[in-house]
Amino acid sequence: MEKHENPTRKQYIFVIRELTNRELKRKYSRSYLGVIWSVLNPLLTMIVMTVVFSYMFRRSIQNYPIYYLSGQLFWTLFSTASNSSMSALVDNRTLLLKVKLPKQTFVLSRVYTALVNFLYSAIAFTLIYLFFVVQGKLTLTWWILLIPIDVFFSLLFAMGIGYALSIIYVFFADMKYLYSVVLTFWMYFSALFYPVTRLPIYLRYAIGYNPVYVSIVIARRIFMEGVCPEITLWIKLIAYAAISLALGYWVFKKYENDVMANL
Repeated sequence: MEKHENPTRKQYIFVIRELTNRELKRKYSRSYLGVIWSVLNPLLTMIVMTVVFSYMFRRSIQNYPIYYLSGQLFWTLFSTASNSSMSALVDNRTLLLKVKLPKQTFVLSRVYTALVNFLYSAIAFTLIYLFFVVQGKLTLTWWILLIPIDVFFSLLFAMGIGYALSIIYVFFADMKYLYSVVLTFWMYFSALFYPVTRLPIYLRYAIGYNPVYVSIVIARRIFMEGVCPEITLWIKLIAYAAISLALGYWVFKKYENDVMANL
């Protein structure tokens, strides 16, 4: 039995990698620089956002580029993973008809692609962060080793949303447009480029329960303050990830048998 399961698992991993490579090639198919844009984009974005907002918030936020980029990094991970997962089944209709693979394979490939893009963007962020460390504006501590844990649970949260969206999109195509509106609101509700202290107390309280904001705060505690984030933040993040993944996977398994008839 053990000999039968291992090759199958390896085949699934191989398919996920191939689907990821296909997504990356399609994304940069008409670009001369290719995946280098994943590194250049945050650099160029940092320049634009710093010019636009650093003067406005310079008294409220020290080291503003790191403040913004740390939030943008985790926001992009979530939004890309969840949004791209939504069309995973519809986009792969032909493969679903020809190849007998678990349908969640296609969702996992989109989440994995988002992680790969995140890692490319993290290269640019690391270079900028080290620049601030060398200048003595920030302190590099061992707590930075906790960042992969933050990434892991953020990705699980996005995966749960992605599972549910991939099923909903099959039956309700307008979900694509509705979710883009939701993401826009969610982004502004995640305090990417402004200080939360500028908000009324009730809004600060509400944002504190935003799962994406929780992952961003954890990252900012580590990158900007060089401290271990409070245990309450970790409990929130883990709880959100567990609930999202459980509910999303439940929706996926409940309706996956009806997918083929509606593609």
